[in-house]
Amino acid sequence: MNRRTFLQQTGALTGTALAGTKLFASPAAVNIPKGKAEHVIFLWLGGGMAQIDTFDPKRRGNSKASPKLAGSEYGTVDTIVPGVAFCEHLHRTAKLADRLTAVRTINHHLVDEHAFGTNFVHTGRLISGSITYPSIGSIIGHLRGAANPEVPAYMVIGYPNVSRGPGFLGAKGGYVYLVDTESGPAGFTHPEDVPLERAQRRQQLLQPLADRIPKGSVVEQYRVAQAEAMRLAGPDFMRHFRLSDESAELRNAYGGEFGQRCLLARRLVQSGVRFIEVSHNLNFINGTGWDTHNEGQQNQHVLIQELDIALSALITDLENQKLLDKTLVAIGTEFGRPASYDGRGGRGHQGSCFSLLLAGGGLNHQGAYGVTDDLSKNIIENPVSVPDFHATIHAALGLNPADELFDGSRPVPITDQGKPIESLFV
Repeated sequence: MNRRTFLQQTGALTGTALAGTKLFASPAAVNIPKGKAEHVIFLWLGGGMAQIDTFDPKRRGNSKASPKLAGSEYGTVDTIVPGVAFCEHLHRTAKLADRLTAVRTINHHLVDEHAFGTNFVHTGRLISGSITYPSIGSIIGHLRGAANPEVPAYMVIGYPNVSRGPGFLGAKGGYVYLVDTESGPAGFTHPEDVPLERAQRRQQLLQPLADRIPKGSVVEQYRVAQAEAMRLAGPDFMRHFRLSDESAELRNAYGGEFGQRCLLARRLVQSGVRFIEVSHNLNFINGTGWDTHNEGQQNQHVLIQELDIALSALITDLENQKLLDKTLVAIGTEFGRPASYDGRGGRGHQGSCFSLLLAGGGLNHQGAYGVTDDLSKNIIENPVSVPDFHATIHAALGLNPADELFDGSRPVPITDQGKPIESLFV
């Protein structure tokens, strides 16, 4: 390419970005598969799920022996996929393993600290001082939009966090959140003492001031987000949160609060929400959540059993509703856990080898992907980076992982050179 051609193409790109184009298609990467999924339910296991105690079990260890014996805390159960075994407390999910793939060779080389890991698995990028990257939920919500204009594109069932946020996409790439399944999202119903007519008059009074807000400013982004919230406010949107509309039998099948969140996620998929994150941050169950240092390890099985109930119910329910091929279920966690135990019988942090999971979404599932060594410490075959995992999710929704968004005039690929797991698309 000569200098003139380069400058012409660069100028065209800059002009396109300044004109407000949301997405620029980079030259197509080789053999990028395109799936047909329409929605994502992203289950976030905050704290660091121990892969060796869940989806990548190895020889049995002993956390109470002296000296302690490295290995899996529990026994194993064969799945419906020959040669693939899960932890014994995942026996319900094991019967559905042909609808899912445990990606056992996820890895990153960050400092194994919760905030860094949480941000990296949500954004696929290292934290930068010059740019705030959007989460995968914000990217997908921004690019695909809601399947129904009457609902938001991106929702979080859990507490808000910058790692889940829109980054340089601004407020328009944000999410609606709720912290429990009983109340629904706050701020989407009008106060009982303010009639609709009065609320509308207030908006009319504010409009002249709103018209003076500079286009493209942070305040203007906030105004757009506020207008979206006002548009959604009301009974038509809030009805999607009425779990009481579901049968008692189905609600019981999903189990406790985490299961009810998963059931709500299924309802939100049906309503047209594109990306729903469901947090499993119920630390009171075992005292530590998935951050199983010290004594938290001894009650880890309670968390795993709750995950097994909710995940298997979600997959089965989506399949019964004929939504499983259209809905990609993903499990995320910031890192894994080593096979060795600490002084009080818990586990430390391990980012160099851990497991994440994909289910449904029309993919060619195989129960498990990738091979690790005898203690799930080192990767033997088919390593998968976090950007690769993101690329697989994007490709499942028909997005090219090499496409670019713009931070101002700066092009930013939606993944950091991530490549989809091709065998899931064969």
